[in-house]
Amino acid sequence: MPDTDPLLTVHLSEPGEVAAAVPHLIGFRPRESLVVVSLRGGRTRRFGLTARIDLPPAEHRAAVVGGLVHSLMTDRPAAVVLAVVSEAPDDLAVDRWPGGADHRPTLPHRDLVHEAVLAFAGRSVPVQETLLVRRGRWWSYDCPRPCCAPDAGTPLPGGTSALAAASAVSGQVLAEDRAELARRIAPVGFLAAAGTSRACDEVGLDVARVTAERGREDVAEESWAEVRRALLRTAPGSVGAITDHEVARVAWALRDIGVRDRALALALGRRAAAAEGLWTEVTRRAPPPLDAAPATLLAVSAWLRGDGAMANVALERALDSDPAYPFAGLLRTALDHCMPPAELRRLIAETTDPFDAAS
Repeated sequence: MPDTDPLLTVHLSEPGEVAAAVPHLIGFRPRESLVVVSLRGGRTRRFGLTARIDLPPAEHRAAVVGGLVHSLMTDRPAAVVLAVVSEAPDDLAVDRWPGGADHRPTLPHRDLVHEAVLAFAGRSVPVQETLLVRRGRWWSYDCPRPCCAPDAGTPLPGGTSALAAASAVSGQVLAEDRAELARRIAPVGFLAAAGTSRACDEVGLDVARVTAERGREDVAEESWAEVRRALLRTAPGSVGAITDHEVARVAWALRDIGVRDRALALALGRRAAAAEGLWTEVTRRAPPPLDAAPATLLAVSAWLRGDGAMANVALERALDSDPAYPFAGLLRTALDHCMPPAELRRLIAETTDPFDAAS
């Protein structure tokens, strides 16, 4: 089996801890969002799939909530937690009585929460908590106590949480928003891109010549060696960036399906962080369609460590670059059906060489 690092375990028991954990569960700080967290297991619950949607307008609420529930059900949750993240002001509820009516403040987006609770109930999935996160505080929609009154709320836990620390150890860097994730792998500027493009042209011609002279299998072994050398340059703590020609050699190496599959195994082993750094760098600097393979490998790495937002951003980059790239298409289907990271990890372990993951 691959020599993988043990998974970190973080215990969250209080609603405030869950509310504070939302950004780390999705990879960025959400705004005007509904976040649903799947809870799995029996008496001891554990977090499963986390999904986020923009708060929908009333006319689209049923369809959006229905799609969200469908996605969460693929994780087979025992229960779920709903969290609304919004800076919206309080709504006004109307208490009618004979001869008049009183208007009292109430938490915003109750109609959306109510619809989501009913939708999950229709699938026999209880909603364990319904939370509002607003202005650095949290409320429970179900709590009748004064601390959950619209003008009150409870401050989110301060300091560095255990989950934040665990996320940092696993390589997750919290983004301010989803756009920041896209910027992390955005193509480099014109001058830098021109240099890498020239290098890719030169390396591509060289790969074609050597393949014709010595055969594909021999070239594949050299290509794998190029990937492993580049890993040393992108490992955490390394100094200096890889050159344009190193980027080009890795990009062309990953066009070979056998090399790409060996690279896939790196996400399971001790070099997972270095591999993710390498895929990020090559995705940024390689021209289309050579960036499709490293972007898809980056999506796999992110999904395996629970960073669904980065996984989707990287996969969008791959499919924008090469819409017909089969590996990206397969992964898009898997993520659309919310394949659990553990299942993807199992498939990779069963279909790749454990020596490549451990080396």
